[in-house]
Amino acid sequence: MRTVGPRSVHPAAWAGLAALAAGAVLCAIGWYGVSGERFAERQLPYLASCTVPGAALIVAGAVLLTYGRSVLAASRVERLYELLVATGTPARAETVAGPLATGDELRTVPGGTLWHRADCPLVEGRADAVPVDAAGAAERGLAPCPLCEPPAGS
Repeated sequence: MRTVGPRSVHPAAWAGLAALAAGAVLCAIGWYGVSGERFAERQLPYLASCTVPGAALIVAGAVLLTYGRSVLAASRVERLYELLVATGTPARAETVAGPLATGDELRTVPGGTLWHRADCPLVEGRADAVPVDAAGAAERGLAPCPLCEPPAGS
């Protein structure tokens, strides 16, 4: 497994790390300044000049890190897609030819909106699936399943 090197990190992630570090330092300075003052009116300058900006830098750093990681992940997905296209690897949808099921018996599920072949993955093994004919399914307002493509009329 490859580790992430410095060249594969987005500049926004580096900026996020710097903002997080600066925010942590400012918060520590603010805490140290506040802890040395007895009266609240003498603590406010430390809060205003160190702690609040430090917390804002921490939030901004977290946002920048998240953005940098998402950009890096998107670029990796695009690179993988380019490699797949370059090698001519077919997509899954192109390799499937025809319906998933081929049985002649038709079934539907009570309360369902589709009718299926009996060996369709959506109704196969379901105890509540009941037999139906194509004409009866059409009269009840059921639509044919797009996966198993049952016959329009039998």
